[in-house]
Amino acid sequence: MTETAQESSHHESPHESPAEFKKHLSRYYVVFVALLCLTGITVGVSYLKLNRPLAITVALIIASIKAGLVAGVFMHLLDEKKVIYAVLLLTALFFLLLMLLPSLTILEVFKST
Repeated sequence: MTETAQESSHHESPHESPAEFKKHLSRYYVVFVALLCLTGITVGVSYLKLNRPLAITVALIIASIKAGLVAGVFMHLLDEKKVIYAVLLLTALFFLLLMLLPSLTILEVFKST
């Protein structure tokens, strides 16, 4: 192929069509509004005067949802293959283990007394 033919075929990708662009743009707007709402919920929960462990738990849950939205949409992880999902699942399970580890050690202290 000639150089101009290669350039024109290289520039014509399905992501450059206006319909495809609007589809992605609308998804970004939805995630942006969701992040704003979740930030508002986080601020609202801070005024509920919850005890500290419950407040931290609620804040972490909301932050995890926000991180999932950002990773899934802005980092395009929703379009990735199953291997990415397996790695993300292992990471989430490891994070859950780390969060539960202090609770498990506290239970051992109470059992021994």
